[in-house]
Amino acid sequence: MTATDDTVLVRTEGRAAYLTLNRPKALNALTHTMVRRIGEALTAWEHDPAIETVVLSGAGDRGLCAGGDIRAIHDDARDGDGSASAAFWRDEYRLNARIARYPKPYVAVMDGIVMGGGVGVSAHAAVRIVTERSRIAMPETGIGFVPDVGGTYLLTLAPGELGTHLALTGGPVGAADALLCGLADHFVPSEVMPSLVEHLAHAPVREVLGRTVGTAPPGRLAAAQPWVDACYSAGTVEEIVGRLLDHGDHAAKEAAETLLAKSPTALKVTLTALRRARRLGSLERVLDQEYRVSCRALAAPDLVEGIRAQVIDKDRTPRWSPPTLAEVTDADVDRFFAPLGERELALAGPDNPQEVPW
Repeated sequence: MTATDDTVLVRTEGRAAYLTLNRPKALNALTHTMVRRIGEALTAWEHDPAIETVVLSGAGDRGLCAGGDIRAIHDDARDGDGSASAAFWRDEYRLNARIARYPKPYVAVMDGIVMGGGVGVSAHAAVRIVTERSRIAMPETGIGFVPDVGGTYLLTLAPGELGTHLALTGGPVGAADALLCGLADHFVPSEVMPSLVEHLAHAPVREVLGRTVGTAPPGRLAAAQPWVDACYSAGTVEEIVGRLLDHGDHAAKEAAETLLAKSPTALKVTLTALRRARRLGSLERVLDQEYRVSCRALAAPDLVEGIRAQVIDKDRTPRWSPPTLAEVTDADVDRFFAPLGERELALAGPDNPQEVPW
């Protein structure tokens, strides 16, 4: 990292410290440098008695963060040995765990687009604020990948099978549905957000929230939960698609069509990851699992192909391999969860799965 790097703006004012993701032309997509910069700042502020609150926001008017820098991951997986992406994820996932356990109030301003890695640096926060502009998603199955950055942990905490629906379809949710699914805590109108951020420099978080929190516009998932629970409780992706197609609700049929356009391998690995995450318990254990899956994805064909189709060439016609759900075997899925040996993330210690080794 150079002294002139400005991809994360760091400042303090009064009792608060501010982190601003500052790549607005790239919708503040995270790079390895940005992850390290955030970690260094959190270390400094953790031991600074003058800092009582940390606030994360994004530069520009489009959103907090669109995710990780997937162009770099594409190039590393296609042309390199994957080591750069693995190193990025190692530091990123450690940062996600650290945010979840940070000893001071960490306030995430989840205004606008918040996807993938953006969820990782915000949805584990102690205080997560959404606006009427918020669009939160884990869209990884559309690029041949699997929800990571603790996403499979967060989505298993959603009511019923709503998290499974969001993980498999990758669809975005607004403020009310983010609150329903446990991805956010408070709604604040976007026009009020600048004053909220400013006031955090001079008053405690609870006091500022008490003056600004409002009621989110109605969402859609609460009404959809009956068919979501009925369909996504099936044991396999094929069964889920079948139930969705057979269900009378038009939205269920649309969900099935959405799933059939995603990477078949990514869908099956995602469903398995979610079901396993429910049993793993702690965020650290789930992040350890996600790291295995992410590293294995680097050597699988769908990640490079998905990013090519959606981001590089933008032809939106990925050629998945295998191309159908029926052709993805249990052995294909199991390979994504195989231990990495000395390359394990190992956030969850053998004796204390809640402990993050810093």
